Amino acid sequence: MPRKITNSISFYLVQEEVFHAQARRSLQSIGFLAIINSPAGRIFRLVAGTGFLVVGYVYRDHALGVLSMAWSALPLSAGALDLCYVSALLGGPLSGAKIRGKYKTG
Repeated sequence: MPRKITNSISFYLVQEEVFHAQARRSLQSIGFLAIINSPAGRIFRLVAGTGFLVVGYVYRDHALGVLSMAWSALPLSAGALDLCYVSALLGGPLSGAKIRGKYKTG
């Protein structure tokens, strides 16, 4: 691989890691992970997922209704299985239990 491409890839990977580190710090500083991974946060995700599912079912003849039902899978699975997709996207743990243990929440 040419040196210029290798340097570009290395620069991109470093920038991506800096972005993820900054994003993790900002989420931790506002307490987002603590709130969303608490028992109340799990209930909120289940209620929100159920809401998306119900609205989607009511409007199932429309494209947004179908999208709403599909979208409901994310908060429903996150609440039911104690997962945090946001943390995983930012390079943190996927498991809510690991997040609570790591940040001593809930």
